[in-house]
Amino acid sequence: MDLALVLTVFTTLFLVELPDKTFIATLVLATKYRPLYVWIGVASAFAVQTVVAVLFGRVLTLLPEKPVHAIVALLFLVAGFVLIKGAKEADEGEAEAEEEFGAKAKPAEGLKAIGASFLILFLAEWGDLSQLATAGFVARGGNPWLVGLSAFLALALVSALGAVAGKALLKRLSLSAIRTAGGVVCLLFAALMVAALAGVEFPAWVPV
Repeated sequence: MDLALVLTVFTTLFLVELPDKTFIATLVLATKYRPLYVWIGVASAFAVQTVVAVLFGRVLTLLPEKPVHAIVALLFLVAGFVLIKGAKEADEGEAEAEEEFGAKAKPAEGLKAIGASFLILFLAEWGDLSQLATAGFVARGGNPWLVGLSAFLALALVSALGAVAGKALLKRLSLSAIRTAGGVVCLLFAALMVAALAGVEFPAWVPV
């Protein structure tokens, strides 16, 4: 197992997704439905999205290597700037996100609650930065099984934290700081990828 790849994908996806509206949405849904139902629904949505992202990344590997790697570097560069630029508004947007997802959650129990959680998160998070990052790691030549598993575990952990301890965490965590950290990580990967394209050689444990 490529431990460096697993840790890199997991950490990156966790930092990208934790300050995202996914966390707030899961928190709000957990106030409407049983947290376990919410987590099952949200994690299932993430599982489907992760599979799609991995498949998209595999398709990209069929294209010429250097242009694909350049596109992936650009993707991480844009993701980094988007995260950092939006960091200032992250905390202010919390109340807005709570209101938005609270309105979407209709009373439900059992399978209906799971289905509602799945649908709300699946539609809200389609094509977000975590999916693009997952596809990017695969396109860069990462083992698709390890990338997919690591990404899903990170997303499942974020949703579990949101469902079980969302309110308590928000009292101790600054979403803007986490968002900035995620942006810095994305910019770092972009810089490493550009350096690799320029011919710089890195140790085997560096996942670029």
